[in-house]
Amino acid sequence: MFTNRRLSCVYSNSEVIEFDKDSKFVILSDLHRGDDSISDEFTRNQVITVSALEYYYRNGYTYIEAGDGDEIWEYKEFRHIRTAHTDVFTEIKKFFDDDRFIFLFGNHNIHCRSNLYLKQHYYYFHDVYNDCLQPLFPGIKSREGIVLRYQETGQDILVVHGHQGDFLNDQFWVPTMISLRYFWKFMHLVGFRNPASPAKNQSKRHKIEKAFTKWIKKSKVMLICGHTHRMKFPKKGQLPYFNSGCCIHTKGIAGIEIVDGKIMLIQWRVQADNNGVLTVRRCVVRGPKPIEYYNMNR
Repeated sequence: MFTNRRLSCVYSNSEVIEFDKDSKFVILSDLHRGDDSISDEFTRNQVITVSALEYYYRNGYTYIEAGDGDEIWEYKEFRHIRTAHTDVFTEIKKFFDDDRFIFLFGNHNIHCRSNLYLKQHYYYFHDVYNDCLQPLFPGIKSREGIVLRYQETGQDILVVHGHQGDFLNDQFWVPTMISLRYFWKFMHLVGFRNPASPAKNQSKRHKIEKAFTKWIKKSKVMLICGHTHRMKFPKKGQLPYFNSGCCIHTKGIAGIEIVDGKIMLIQWRVQADNNGVLTVRRCVVRGPKPIEYYNMNR
C-alpha cells in the first residue's frame, strides 16, 4: 500500500526528460561511497567505477545516479567521503559541468533531499593543500525520481532509488539510520546481517520486488530502481521491472544502459586477458531490448 502511493506520488511530481534513439543514459545505484575505512564496501570497486565513468563520459552518456551514491547513514561527515574517493568525484564533476549528471537521493543519502544540506556539503569542498574552497557541484539539485519519456512511442520510464514504501528505510528511516551507524556498521564486519536491509534479507527483498511489480501492472509504466542490490532484467512475458544492482559486490559493478532506443543490463569487472594481464572490462549481461518491446499500452 505504501509503495503504490509513494511511487505514484513520485511519478506524478517528477521532471520529465524526453529522449530518442540518439540519447545515451547509464544508471548506477547503491555505490555506498564511504570513508575508505575497513567498513567501506565501495573501496574495492573504486578503480572499476572510475574506468566505467571515464568510458561513459567519453562516449557522450548522461549519468543518472539512482540513490545511495554516498553512504551518509554510516559516515555522517561527507567531507571524509569526498576525500576518500577523490578520483570518483573528479569523474562525476565532468558530467556535472557538462550538464549530464542527474542526482537522485536514496534512503542512505536521504539528507541530500535538503537544499541546505547540499549547499553546505556538495557545492564546495575545502582544498587542504591550497587552503581554500574549491567548487564541487555548485548549485546541484537532488531529485527523488525522474521520468524518461521515449519520443518514439510516448512510453514513460520512472527512475527512482526504490526505497519508497519500504517502511524501515522510508517512513522509519531515522531510527534505522541510528541503528546502522552505531550498531550494524560494526556487526556486519563479523558476519551479522542487518535485518532492515533488503540487500541482506531475502524475504524482505522479495516483498519489495512484489510491491514494485504490482505498481507497474497498475500504472503501466516501466520502472528502473536499485535499493535491493539484486540485478533484474525482465524475461519474456514479465512486467518491465529493471534493477541496476549495486556497485559494492566483490565481482564488480552493475548498471542499466539505454542506448539507440534499447535497454540493457551491464557489468564492469576486472578480468585477465590471454596473457594474464588484468583489465577492466564491460560486458552485457541481459539485452539489449528495444524500449517498445515493453510498451504496455499496445
